[in-house]
Amino acid sequence: MSSTLLAGLLFALLIIASASIFFLQQRLNRHRVDAAGLTERLGAKERELAQLAAEYVAIKQELTDNTAELQSKREELTRLVTSIDLERSQFKDKLDLLNQSKEQLGETFKNMANEIFEAKTKSFSESSKQNIATLLNPLQDKIAQFEKRVEETYDKESKERFSLAREIKSLQELNNRISQEAVNLTNALKADNKAQGSWGEFVLESILEKSGLVKGREYEVQVSLKAEDGSKSQPDVVVHLPESRDIIIDSKVSLKAWDALCSSDESGLREELLKQHVASIRQHVKSLSGKDYQKLAGINSLDYVFLFMPIEAAYSAAMQADKDLFQFAFEKNIIFVVPTTLLTTLKTVQNLWRLAQQNQNANEIADRAGA
Repeated sequence: MSSTLLAGLLFALLIIASASIFFLQQRLNRHRVDAAGLTERLGAKERELAQLAAEYVAIKQELTDNTAELQSKREELTRLVTSIDLERSQFKDKLDLLNQSKEQLGETFKNMANEIFEAKTKSFSESSKQNIATLLNPLQDKIAQFEKRVEETYDKESKERFSLAREIKSLQELNNRISQEAVNLTNALKADNKAQGSWGEFVLESILEKSGLVKGREYEVQVSLKAEDGSKSQPDVVVHLPESRDIIIDSKVSLKAWDALCSSDESGLREELLKQHVASIRQHVKSLSGKDYQKLAGINSLDYVFLFMPIEAAYSAAMQADKDLFQFAFEKNIIFVVPTTLLTTLKTVQNLWRLAQQNQNANEIADRAGA
């Protein structure tokens, strides 16, 4: 009887164990299904995280580029403000000099008239006073004409000083237009070097037209000149200065690497393209220095040639990438100019011509008065 009971108990335990194993197997299967779902969700989250990381890198790069561009614009603004302050100071100095010259010349002519009158009074009798008056009247008329001319020059100087703000605004508008033209003419930068050079010459000539200088008088374009060995050279622009001096401007620098850099989003490729951009500028500096424009017959050039870069951002990026680039060019008698600095320089040249003309007019009046 006890054996039968024991067998029954064992059978019952076996049934319970089998049921437990069955239920445990069912729970295990459910956990496996849950684990598979969690694994799939984890994979999706990892892919989402990778996408967010890529977006973060892109946003960070864009922020870096925007920060660099903002810094470049701040530097440009600082240079512009410095240039404006310098020009204002020069206008004030010129005005002070004009006022001083007016007073000195007026006093000089007055003394001359008194001396002539006294000398003639001593050498002529009372009956000759009418003749003395006849002699002095033309001189007094000349003095009056000179004073009128000085007044007109003073008024003109004042008007030009008040128009400085308009010139500054024109400078800013021109710079904005040049930037817009750079965007509109991107295809030109993607073409060959000849097309780029033509575009650079177009931007350069538009700045020359805005400077107030007269083509064919204060500057010439594509002048054919001969070197000492008989070979011909054709500088892009020759700007004439008073006292028979000249400035040569070149605008044929290649910007193909810069255009490719602006179109690339890969940081590694951008670094390589920036190196190519700097190398291209250095090579052009060497080539331009070897032309020896300063030795050409028919011009009396300064010791330095201006290398015009129509895109200021391309110039700033090159200077930041190669700290020695400016000194490298300077030692080879090459000076970089961009639209804002070139226009400021050309405005200064225009003022030099205006002052030279004023001095010539004053000398002619003084010569006629002393005749």
